[in-house]
Amino acid sequence: MRKSHPVRRAVLAGAATVSGIVLLLSLKPASDPGSASAAGGAAPPVAAQSPQGGRGAGAGTVTGDAAPTQYGTVQVRVTVSGGKITKAEAVQAPKGGQSDRVTADAVPKLNRAAVTAGTADIDAVSGATYTSAGYVKSLQSALDKATAAAGSAGQEPGGAGKDSGEGGQDDAGGAAQGTQVLTGDAAQTQYGTVQVRVTVSDGRISDAEALQAPRGGRSDRVTADAVPKLNRAAVAAGTADIDAVSGATYTSAGYKQSLQSALDRAGG
Repeated sequence: MRKSHPVRRAVLAGAATVSGIVLLLSLKPASDPGSASAAGGAAPPVAAQSPQGGRGAGAGTVTGDAAPTQYGTVQVRVTVSGGKITKAEAVQAPKGGQSDRVTADAVPKLNRAAVTAGTADIDAVSGATYTSAGYVKSLQSALDKATAAAGSAGQEPGGAGKDSGEGGQDDAGGAAQGTQVLTGDAAQTQYGTVQVRVTVSDGRISDAEALQAPRGGRSDRVTADAVPKLNRAAVAAGTADIDAVSGATYTSAGYKQSLQSALDRAGG
């Protein structure tokens, strides 16, 4: 067998070594920090910035509950700014026939009264008793929602300036004396709805009136006779413990129920 020349073996070995080194260098991974992005790799995740608190605190416009009345539904929307009513409007009101005329006359007056009073304690418009009662009910629910929204935004009612028992007096009998106009819940009776509003001055009923009472047919006569008597009895008694008017048992019961709910709101 022919033996390889020693010099040839050395040359071949040297060439193989050089080839191996070149190959290793060509396979070395890039170490540039930006190489992953350049190669289409995923960039390091960035913390998401969620818009917490993105809702505007106290949006200001609140729509009250729809209040059904004998002639149609009334629903009120108010705009509240700085704790005061700046705008009021009826998004629903009785329509059709005579109701169109009554609504056109009454609603603008009720809107202005709500802004002026700043509360739902407003007078009924003459000739629009049912519409006025529904308006007051829906307006009150809108104001209740506005109050609740303000409370959830961190405005705790009565929270400022109270510590260690100093400041406001919240104990029994501590309510400020003055004049309050309070509207009771609408009480449903067999012949119609009865709703009472009272004026309380220095803890006593100074005036009482029925915002709603049964109407139509014989009910007109019964209401005309009974309601004035019930109003006088409420003022005289100073409570809802008044006698029913003879011949107006259902109206009297509804009157007393609504009157009691009004007085409950006064804390008495």
